[in-house]
Amino acid sequence: MARVYDFRNKEVINIGDGRRLGFIEDVEIDVDSGNISAVIIPVSGKILGVFGKDTEYVIPWESIRKIGHDIVLVDFCQQN
Repeated sequence: MARVYDFRNKEVINIGDGRRLGFIEDVEIDVDSGNISAVIIPVSGKILGVFGKDTEYVIPWESIRKIGHDIVLVDFCQQN
């Protein structure tokens, strides 16, 4: 059994293009079922912490292919 805390700070890599997406910072939980519905990875687009915008990747649980000790592999297609 894994805890939500165990997912924090795992690096996420997209198997589609080999890109490092970042580190899991949070999870979304379906309150009706109690299951994790997505993992959230912050993506900072700011320059000097001021200019730009903060975004995040919300990766559905179904897109996760493998969870390792330090890395999570996902099949994620970012929609613009």
